[in-house]
Amino acid sequence: MQNSRCLGLVGGLGIGAAIYYYERLAKGCEQHDLTLDIVITNAHTPRVFQYVEARDRAGLAEYLNGYIRRMHAAGAEIAVIPAVTPHFSINELVTMSPVPIVSVFDVLRAEISRRAIQRAAIFGTRFVIESDFFGAFPNIEIVRPRSDEIDVIHSTYVELAAEGKGSPAKRDQLKEVATRLVQRDRVDAIVLAGTDLALLFDESTAGFPCVDCARTHVEEVLRRVVA
Repeated sequence: MQNSRCLGLVGGLGIGAAIYYYERLAKGCEQHDLTLDIVITNAHTPRVFQYVEARDRAGLAEYLNGYIRRMHAAGAEIAVIPAVTPHFSINELVTMSPVPIVSVFDVLRAEISRRAIQRAAIFGTRFVIESDFFGAFPNIEIVRPRSDEIDVIHSTYVELAAEGKGSPAKRDQLKEVATRLVQRDRVDAIVLAGTDLALLFDESTAGFPCVDCARTHVEEVLRRVVA
């Protein structure tokens, strides 16, 4: 069996998310009669948060590019960051990376356009929610949850990313907030802008209208590595 193109995956930014990507990409490659060729590094989530809190795009890009350079030296032909918050510096990172990067924003824009979503709310870290996706989606109306709801979403997500596994309590907590946003604020969908949220639910099991960033991202990464 032949190998896929070699993928460099920056892990550590939510252990559960990295596992989620790895499992689905490996299975997807098998369906194409290929073996997934992958190099994984392990970045540090608190370090990423420090750069984002300081609004240091250049510093974050250089930090992440250090991992990409190491993976490139190990044979990686494409890189992916399986987390949304680090995409704070994606524009800067793309310009300095030695290999092409599969951005979650590009595929998410296409999915939102395909589904004609005009009004959305975001689930993810506080940085992603309060920045309205870092301004990456100017053509849709972003409805922010209330401050207490943002606290719940952020803390639940950070715990989820640190633990690497979901729980019924976390799922029910976020589902309650999502239901309020859909009913109270009349959003078309909740954008699951945190790849670790895939550990709790997906578009078929959530019980509310949503767009799963992890699913759309993985599908595009798979398309690239089997091309």
